[in-house]
Amino acid sequence: MIVRVQIVNFQFVKTLAKNPTFARDPRKLQYDSDTNRLFLYTSYNRLGKNAEEADVEEIIDMASKALFSDQEKLVQENVHSQIKSFCMYMDEILLNIEKKKEPNGLSFSTDMDNSPSNHQDVSETRPLRRAEVSQTLKDLMGYTLEIKPSQIPHKEAGQGLFLDGEAEVGAVVAIYPGVIYSPACYRYIPGYPTAHETNPHLITRYDGNVINAQPWGLGDETREVWDASTVSKVGINIQGDEKQVNYGSDVIERRNPLAFAHYANHPAKGVAPNIMVCPYDFPLTDKDMRVYIPNVAFRNLEDSKLKGLGSSWFKNGSFRNAGSEVPLLKALVLVSTRALCNEELLLNYRWSNLEHQPEWYTPIDEEEDTIR
Repeated sequence: MIVRVQIVNFQFVKTLAKNPTFARDPRKLQYDSDTNRLFLYTSYNRLGKNAEEADVEEIIDMASKALFSDQEKLVQENVHSQIKSFCMYMDEILLNIEKKKEPNGLSFSTDMDNSPSNHQDVSETRPLRRAEVSQTLKDLMGYTLEIKPSQIPHKEAGQGLFLDGEAEVGAVVAIYPGVIYSPACYRYIPGYPTAHETNPHLITRYDGNVINAQPWGLGDETREVWDASTVSKVGINIQGDEKQVNYGSDVIERRNPLAFAHYANHPAKGVAPNIMVCPYDFPLTDKDMRVYIPNVAFRNLEDSKLKGLGSSWFKNGSFRNAGSEVPLLKALVLVSTRALCNEELLLNYRWSNLEHQPEWYTPIDEEEDTIR
């Protein structure tokens, strides 16, 4: 099936390349090509292990005929379905406790000390360590993640991201955590405008939103109100009135076993990537899932569109549906491009700055790098 996917994707790219619009905007061509691949992978994954050949053929046929906008929408639906299942597993692991009752009959919840009154309650969860949560997730879902020394043979490889267990092609295997900056807020990224030179955990979506995973690190042992105000501001270069800045905040589960996408390494020479980036627009209306999305959005209150919106309703994007707007959190996930089993996860970095490529970097596809 993977070979068929590659052939279909190649034909899809050739067709798009003939369009004058894409000739003028090669990054759009690359994005649409990636979306086509993600449509094939995630749709195949959604069929499950018992999929029939006819179902697979239908997906391949759709990939060559369906409108790009339809494929883009279906990728979001496929990814959201997987994230929803993950959140259900996490609830099963962490919320399967008998809630304490106060005399008035209200369920007991614990607020963080000195937390602002507009913060959400931090609900009580099982007192499990991160390692326990991770192992239980593997038992339920079939895989989890580990951080350990990379197997890539160069001295700067450092720590790598490993899949512990088995995952099918098209599986969401990791989530990119951290603070999301829209293009209008680039100047608030710590270290701006040269942040990329000192921070290896910055990643940019096709739409320009940047995620800084450095504040997340390895997560923590708690469920807490996590926001950018708790992040070290050393090196921030803010242009303008700092009073105009506001930090979006939400209750986030810091023991998230999948929130390690920022540890994925670029493959060594001659080795193919086994995962790819996928933009994921999380609908903030799904409040029960919000705690397991390891991101907060940075915002500037001078943006008139944001005034009056609570922290949970940061309009970093919106999806119009029948005249209504659903606020979105512009996240990123990593999707497997083949079946995986107890191995290091490798991501094509597509390093576009040819003048500052590190010695260890070997392009997977030089043309892709130049149009990233």
